[in-house]
Amino acid sequence: MNWHDLLNAIALLLILEGLLPFIKPESIKKIYLAMSQTPESSLRMIGLASIVAGLVLLYLS
Repeated sequence: MNWHDLLNAIALLLILEGLLPFIKPESIKKIYLAMSQTPESSLRMIGLASIVAGLVLLYLS
């Protein structure tokens, strides 16, 4: 395993995760409020879909 690649991936994730709160903090508040009212089962399915999409992208690259 190449630790440098893993650290680069984590750094890129943090950058992407930080963009929306930095650019539009009011939008992220609305998103978090909507998420807090979303059923847990729906959030789990969204999380699962995200994991599967990431795995597919890793497999294809």
